[in-house]
Amino acid sequence: QVQLVESGGGLVQAGGSLRLSCAASGRTFSSYYMGWFRHAPGKEREFVAGRWRTGSADYANSVKGRFTISRDNAKNTIYLQMNSLKPEDTAVYYCAASPVAGSRSSTYNYWGQGTQVTVSS
Repeated sequence: QVQLVESGGGLVQAGGSLRLSCAASGRTFSSYYMGWFRHAPGKEREFVAGRWRTGSADYANSVKGRFTISRDNAKNTIYLQMNSLKPEDTAVYYCAASPVAGSRSSTYNYWGQGTQVTVSS
């Protein structure tokens, strides 16, 4: 069992930055592939970034070069550093845990409650 709690969302102007955090509890956290998703009004939920405990990360094309996902395994926390934010990044952002790597939300067993990110133009 893994519990996930996101924080760090807010309102920012276009071009600004935010860092989201996701605190995980549960002994098996380190064995999961951790991902960030977002869900904007009128759109489908989409994969943003993900990574295993070690190794390289995966990113959606829309955020490559602007967002960075990282993990602090000692703190059981994952982060999403978001730079050069655009109005189209506005969404509720969720962290999630999956036993397999990938962008399909159906493979993720555990989800946080979400945190709102709003980017004004």
